[in-house]
Amino acid sequence: MTIPGRDISYPVPPSSWFTSDSSCWVIIRNRVYDVTDFIFNHPGGPQVIMDYAGQDATAAFYLPREKHLGTLDEGSTRELRAARRNKGKSRDELRVEEAVRDKPPLGQMINVRDIEETAKKMLPYKAMAYYASAADDSITYSENARAFSRFFFHPRVMKAVSGVDPSTTMLGYKTSIPVYISGSALARLGHPLGEANLTRGAYKSGILQMVSSNSSLSYTQIAGARGSPEQPLFFQLYKHKNDDIAARRIREVEELGYKAIFLTVDALVPSNRELDTRAPQYLEEYENQGKIIHGKRTYKSGDVSILGTAGGLIVNNDLDMTWEKTIPWIRSVTKLPIVVKGVTVLIRPTVLVR
Repeated sequence: MTIPGRDISYPVPPSSWFTSDSSCWVIIRNRVYDVTDFIFNHPGGPQVIMDYAGQDATAAFYLPREKHLGTLDEGSTRELRAARRNKGKSRDELRVEEAVRDKPPLGQMINVRDIEETAKKMLPYKAMAYYASAADDSITYSENARAFSRFFFHPRVMKAVSGVDPSTTMLGYKTSIPVYISGSALARLGHPLGEANLTRGAYKSGILQMVSSNSSLSYTQIAGARGSPEQPLFFQLYKHKNDDIAARRIREVEELGYKAIFLTVDALVPSNRELDTRAPQYLEEYENQGKIIHGKRTYKSGDVSILGTAGGLIVNNDLDMTWEKTIPWIRSVTKLPIVVKGVTVLIRPTVLVR
């Protein structure tokens, strides 16, 4: 491995290589990163990083440039590739490969449900569990889906329709249809290009995109994927409990040309997303074909955690946001429009005016 100012070569992956919380490095795309000071600040908790300590974490992480120490030398790169080949594929990886081979042509997927069912088969189980999970017994999730079935269109007849235009505007920005891409974290779980694919798709289809605070690509990378500098992007803000960190995020996206701040107010604490939380246990049993391998479980008897992938993303959220304090604070940081996202009850106009 080559580090600026010094050349160091390590066999990959050695058992003692920077794998403690006092010195922790990972490899991403053959580049080495020091994540020691990030372990206990990671949104998903320290174990998420420690699981990849001293290993290739390309599939799991994006890290900022300032964490970059150097690039693996040629010999270590060859060893890393060999380790990947010799590692063998898990049952879940083989299942995904088979699903990708057998997927129907896109032209045969004629509605959203067709695409969703195909995606569930093609995604790694942990990614599927994150994307598809909902809180507890999924009652609110089911009711949200059912709510759309209670909307009815009352068509007007004998009206000229050859020039119908479904486009509209949102915050003054045009969208080809009244649909936008809402902020959703970790798009790279579904595809290596992650949120960049969504940005390019939004540009091609003429719709708007909201970028998640917990995107798997940097806000700069997503802005760089725009089809033109004029393509509008909105930013979904999970306000960090540390005002300085929250302010840096807001100022960063404003400087990058994002057009509005959408403050999420209905996800302050992790919900009990059972499918997501159970994913590691399910995968372990799936790989062992249902057999319990004594002494080999990665989780301890008696341990209870409801964080999962989703819950870990919001553990640093500000739990004390109020109308009186938080909105004026955001306004003091940015001149961008502020949208409050996640209001589920009627609010008195006098509260909003204050």
